[in-house]
Amino acid sequence: MVKVKLDEALSESLLGPIRARGHEAFSVKEQGWGGTKDSALWPRVTAEGAFFVTTDKGFGDVRAYPPGSHPGILILRPFTESVPEFWKLLERVLDAPGLDRLVGCISVATPRGVRIRRTTA
Repeated sequence: MVKVKLDEALSESLLGPIRARGHEAFSVKEQGWGGTKDSALWPRVTAEGAFFVTTDKGFGDVRAYPPGSHPGILILRPFTESVPEFWKLLERVLDAPGLDRLVGCISVATPRGVRIRRTTA
């Protein structure tokens, strides 16, 4: 079971497939953190020990968010940004490789596949 935090840019309907697979999932919005700048949001997310699901490619910067220094980041990057496309990508990740294998990593899911950056240490 992975504790997951869904960024505010993503539909809260995406919590359903995460929870259906046995993970504990919450959104930034339902915690009243909507509108919080990334610099203030990130410490809250990591303090909770939450794996972060977002569309913000800034979270893919390995210098700012080194793999192994946080619970994990998944960036969803569909060709077309829509709830159905985010669902497809998220379900692909949840089914294989699954969130457990992505803990501590920075992962980017696109229609072409999932790129995973792990710690080098």
